[in-house]
Amino acid sequence: MTTTLTLKNIPVEVYERLKASAETHRRSLNNEAIVCLESVLLPKRMTTNERLARARALRATLPNSKFQAKDISAYKEEGRQ
Repeated sequence: MTTTLTLKNIPVEVYERLKASAETHRRSLNNEAIVCLESVLLPKRMTTNERLARARALRATLPNSKFQAKDISAYKEEGRQ
């Protein structure tokens, strides 16, 4: 079952961000608002493997930097001595 919701007095900043997000995801404003509400009100619980897969996918999209994983670990350990 679905229902209709009308929103009034939406701050311009919120509207602009929603509009930009909808364009990025190729959705209507209505569908983008629904996705945003669902993500906050009905969050999906991720398994550890799903979370790791998302982190690895994100890492793969980042540009190579001068820091490697071993460098980051070394810097973290340095502060613990």
